[in-house]
Amino acid sequence: LFQTEDSKWMQVREQMEECTLSFSVPKQLLSLYIQEDMSRVQDLRELGELSPHWDNLRKEVMTRYGGIISSYQETFAELDKITGRSFKPSCCKAQKSLEFIPINLHTQRMRVTDADDSDAFYDVVTVGAPAAHFQGFKCGGLQRLLSRYEAEKKSFSTAYQCIYYSPQHTAKAQEVLSTMSLLQPLIAGLADQLLQAAQEHSCPGLRDALKNLSDKVRRPPPPPQHLPHPQQNCNPSRVVFGRQHKSEDIFKFNDSTGYISLSNPTPPPPRLFFPAGTWREQLCAPVTKLKECVMEVVEKARRGMTFVLLQEAACSIPQGFFLQQRRDVVFSQALAALACGFVMRLYAGMQDQGFLRQLHLVGLVAQFESLLSTYSEEIGMLEDMEVGISDLQRVLFQITEAQTDDFRDLQPLVFGRRDHFTVEVPLPRLVFQNLPAEIKEGKPLRVFPVLFNVGINEQQTIAERFGDISLQERINQRNFETLESYYKSLTETVPLECLPSFRTQTDVKELLETLGQNVVTKKRKNVEILWIAGTICRRLNGIRFTSCKSAKDRTSMSVTLEQCALLRDEHQLSKDFFIRALDCMRREGCRIENVQKNIKCRKYAFNILQLMAFPKCYRPPEGTYGKVDS
Repeated sequence: LFQTEDSKWMQVREQMEECTLSFSVPKQLLSLYIQEDMSRVQDLRELGELSPHWDNLRKEVMTRYGGIISSYQETFAELDKITGRSFKPSCCKAQKSLEFIPINLHTQRMRVTDADDSDAFYDVVTVGAPAAHFQGFKCGGLQRLLSRYEAEKKSFSTAYQCIYYSPQHTAKAQEVLSTMSLLQPLIAGLADQLLQAAQEHSCPGLRDALKNLSDKVRRPPPPPQHLPHPQQNCNPSRVVFGRQHKSEDIFKFNDSTGYISLSNPTPPPPRLFFPAGTWREQLCAPVTKLKECVMEVVEKARRGMTFVLLQEAACSIPQGFFLQQRRDVVFSQALAALACGFVMRLYAGMQDQGFLRQLHLVGLVAQFESLLSTYSEEIGMLEDMEVGISDLQRVLFQITEAQTDDFRDLQPLVFGRRDHFTVEVPLPRLVFQNLPAEIKEGKPLRVFPVLFNVGINEQQTIAERFGDISLQERINQRNFETLESYYKSLTETVPLECLPSFRTQTDVKELLETLGQNVVTKKRKNVEILWIAGTICRRLNGIRFTSCKSAKDRTSMSVTLEQCALLRDEHQLSKDFFIRALDCMRREGCRIENVQKNIKCRKYAFNILQLMAFPKCYRPPEGTYGKVDS
C-alpha cells in the first residue's frame, strides 16, 4: 500500500511471468531457416550444367549451406530435448545450444487499485539485448560487420568474376523466387476454375476466371535488372494464350528485364464464342497451353533468380555465411520478444475499440529501451541489437480463430522466410468474434520497431569522457525520426480519441518535440530520452520493452523507476512515498525475484564504485547489491 497526495491509499501489485514463446518462436524459426536453406541447395543442384568455374563455386556454396543446415538441425534437436522450461537465465547467455533463445525474457504487469476501487494496468516486456553472445564481439556487432562486409564484397566479386548485387537486389531476387513458387499453382487453380465454369456453361464464371487469369499473368513483381541466365542463351518464350491467335495476345518472359507479361498490357475482354463442341472441349487445348507456358516461364525465372543468388553467395564466402548465421541468431531473440509483447498487448486491449481500430488501420509502435554502454563488448551487443530490432520491420502479424480453446491451439505460429515472416496469433472463438471485420478477415497487422539507447554504468562514463558515443547518438536520432513519422501517420488516419487518456495532460506532439531536442543535445547519460520515449510509447498504445545485457540488473532499476513514475504521474503517489516505493519494489518486488531466478542470489550485480557512476535514481537500496557474476 502506498499513500497518495490527498492522504488516501492505493494498492499496487506486481506480476512477472515467463513466456512460452522464448522457446517456441526460435524453434519455429530454426525449422523455417532449415527449410529455406535446403530449398536453396535444391535450386542450386537443379541449375543444370555450368562452366567449370561456376560449377566449382556452386559446390562450395552448397557445402557452406550444408554446414549451416547441419548446425541448425543439431541446435533444433538440442532445443527439442528441453521440457518444462520457459526462459534462458543470464548465466547461459553464451551457451551454443541456446544461442537462438532470448535472454531472461519475462512479461511484467503492475496493477494499481485506487481508493475508489478502479484498476489500471501497466505492462512491460523485459529481455536481454538480442545479441550473438556465443559468437562474441571481438570484431564488433552486426551493424559494423555488415557495413564492412558490403564494402569488401564489391572488390571480392571482381576477383571471383561475379556481379556485385546489393542487399536490395538479392532481397528482390528472393521475392521473385517466392512469387514464382506461388504463381504456378495459383494460375493452375484458376485455369481449372475456368474449365469448371465451361463445364457448367456459366458465362459469369468464365468472365471472372478469365479476368483473374489475366491479372495473375500480367502483374508479378519485377526482379533486379541485369540478371543473366546461367548459360546466357535464353530467348523470350512466346506461347499462344488460348483466346484468339493474334500476335498481340502473346504470353511471354523477357530475359533482359525478368518480367512476365502479356504483350498487350490491357487486352480486350475475350469473346465467349465456341463454334462447335462443348465449351469445355473448346477450352481444354488453350488452357493446357497456358499451363505449359506458365511452367516454362516459372522454370526460366526460377533458374535466373537462382543464378543471381549463386553469384551473391559466391561473393559471400566465407564471411557472408557467418554473418547470416549471426543475423539469424539475433533476429530469433528479437522476434521471440516482439511476439511475446504483441500477444500481451493484444489481450490487454481486446475491449478497447480505439486500440483495435488503430491496430488494423496503422499498426503498433514497439519501443525498445536499451541501457547498454557504448564501450568494449557492449558496443558489439548494441550493434547486434540495432540490426535485430530493425529486421523486425519484416514481420507482419495476423489474427486467426483458434480451432479449440486448448492452450496448444492458442500458441502463435510463424510462417515465411528470411525476407518476410508472418506471425499468426490464434484467439479463442468468443474473443475472435468480437474483433473488427478487417482483423477477422486476416488483414496483415504492422509493427513499427524503434530503439532508444542511453548507457548509465561506469563503462559509459569512460566512453563519454575518452571514447566514442556516436553509435548511440545515431541510433537515437534515426529512431526518433521513425517514431515521429509513425505519429504523423497515426494522426492522419486515426482520431486522437482512439488513444488512451492519461491524467497528465502533456500533448504527444509536445513530448515528441522535447524528445527531438534531447536526442541532439550533448548531455552525459541523458536518461530523459528513455523516460520521454517510454511515455510517448504508452500514450500511443504501444508495446514497451526494456533491455540491458541480461535484463537483470540495470533493467530492474529502469522498470522500477518507470513504475514509480507512473504512480506519481497517474495515481498521485505522495512525494514522501516515492523513494520508499522505489526501494520497496527493488528490495521486495518482482525484480529481485528475477535476480534470484537467474543467478540463485538475491543481489543485484553492482558494487559501490560502479553505483557512484549511475544516475542517482538508478541506484538500488543498501543491502540489495554486491559484486556477483552478471
